[in-house]
Amino acid sequence: MSVALLVLPDFLLVALGWVLRHKLGFTREFFAGTERIVYFVLFPALLFQSILRTPISAGSALELLQATVCVLLSGVALAWIGGWLLRAPAIALASSAQCGYRFNTYIGLALAASLGGAQGQTAMALIIGFAVPIANVAAVTGLARHGNQGLIRELARNPLLVATVLGLIGNLAGLHLPGPVDTVLGRLGSASLALGILCVGASLSWQGGRGHGPLVAWMVVVKLLLLPLAAMGAARLAGLTEVDARMLLLFAALPTASAAYVLAMRMGGDGRLVALIISLGTLFSVVTLPMWLMIAGG
Repeated sequence: MSVALLVLPDFLLVALGWVLRHKLGFTREFFAGTERIVYFVLFPALLFQSILRTPISAGSALELLQATVCVLLSGVALAWIGGWLLRAPAIALASSAQCGYRFNTYIGLALAASLGGAQGQTAMALIIGFAVPIANVAAVTGLARHGNQGLIRELARNPLLVATVLGLIGNLAGLHLPGPVDTVLGRLGSASLALGILCVGASLSWQGGRGHGPLVAWMVVVKLLLLPLAAMGAARLAGLTEVDARMLLLFAALPTASAAYVLAMRMGGDGRLVALIISLGTLFSVVTLPMWLMIAGG
C-alpha cells in the first residue's frame, strides 16, 4: 500500500494532463509547445546536471552498466522477435518496437527519490545515463530505414543523447559548474518533471491500433511484464546492491516515454499506433508498477 501511495501523485499528474487537454480546453498546440521545451531544454538540463553530480566509481558503474545493457537488449530482442512472429508490417513494427524497451524518465526520476532517497535518485540517474544512448540508438536504427533522415544525423541532434554524453564527459573530467549556472540548470530541471508528466497525460490517445491488436498487446506485455523479469534476473547476475536492484526494476517497469511518439512522427513512422501503445502502457502501469515494487520489497 505504501508503494502505491508513493506512485499515486505522479499518476494523478498524468490524469491532470489528460483532463487539461480533453476536458478543460487546453489545445494540442499548447501541449506540443510544452513538450518541445521539456524535450529540448528542461529535461536535458535535468539529465546533464544529474549525471554530472553523480559520484561514479568504476566497480559499481560497471555492474550497473552491465545490468542496464542486459535489460535493454532483452527488450529490443523480445519486441522485434515478437513482431516478426506476428508478421507485423515493417513500418508498424519499426514504430512500435521502441515501445518494448523505451522508458518514461520523467516518472522514473520522480519516483526514484521517493522510493530510494538520494541514493536511489543517484542510481536512477546513472541507469538513465547509460540507457538513453542505447535506447535511442536502437529506436533510431529501427526507424531510420523507413524515414527520410540518416542514423548519424538523427543521433547527433537528439537532445537527450547529447545531454547524456556531455554529462558523462564532464563527470569523468571532474567538471564543476559555476554556482549561477548550476542554479539555473537546477531550476530548469525542477520544472521538467511536473511539466513532462502533464504532457504524458495530455498525449494519451485511444485510437490508432486498428488491425494491430496482437502487436499492441505484445509490446505492452514486453514492457510491463517481461522486462521487469529481465531486470530482476540481470540484477542477480550482476550482484547489484539492494537499492541499485530496486532502481533497475523501477526503470524496467516504467511505461514507455512519450518521446517514442515524437520520434515516430519525426521519422515517418506510425505515430498513432505508438500513441495507443503508450496510452495503454501508462494506464496498466498504474497497477503493474506498484506490483513489481512490492514484489521487490519496495
